[in-house]
Amino acid sequence: MAGRQPDILCEDHSSQPSSSGCSLEVILDEETPGPSDSCLSPQSPVRKGKRAWSVEEEGTAPEAEDVWAVETLCGLKMKLKRRRVSAVLPEHHEVFSRLLEDPVIKRFLAWDKNLKVSDKYLLSMVIAYFSRAGLFSWQYQRIHFFLALYLASDMEEDNQAPKQAIFSFLFGKNRSQRPLFHKLRFQFVRSMGWKMRVSQEECEEIQAFHPELWVWARDRAFIPKSTEA
Repeated sequence: MAGRQPDILCEDHSSQPSSSGCSLEVILDEETPGPSDSCLSPQSPVRKGKRAWSVEEEGTAPEAEDVWAVETLCGLKMKLKRRRVSAVLPEHHEVFSRLLEDPVIKRFLAWDKNLKVSDKYLLSMVIAYFSRAGLFSWQYQRIHFFLALYLASDMEEDNQAPKQAIFSFLFGKNRSQRPLFHKLRFQFVRSMGWKMRVSQEECEEIQAFHPELWVWARDRAFIPKSTEA
């Protein structure tokens, strides 16, 4: 699952004189992890790796930002903690929940009983991609759900065969629409600024926003081995 590259951390702990002549000691507590971990479910293999857009138009993807917050203040010693502010907004969760009611998406999720292309981590990535693509919430439709899920599978899965079922659910036996899908897929990636990696931490934050949502129970760890194909 392209995560945002960690910022260069400020390591200058030098004291700055106060007006009274005393020095204020600032301690930075950096909690931001290193390079993003791949957003995988326990059994997922590792793979190598606001405006509307059209085929001719490119959007700008928002990015998560790091902020420094005062954790403790004791005399002239201040401790700052660095925390990440996610770019995923409540509206992106609402869009995702709305699309889960789409009849084609419902049938697709029911078909994928072994969660080969729609486990909870891949679905979390769909929300992360919505947050980066830069569309208005009302503009997200069924095609965007499948574009995002296809990309998530591209990033995280070694077995690429199951995601081909997306075409069947979208276009039936009509293969003439596939080139258009891939053209839109390219545009979707470009609208995200080519940032396709999603960290496991961000996936878990997304799931924690609405933990009772039924799709978060789609965990491969709970699938009996005998049913896995």
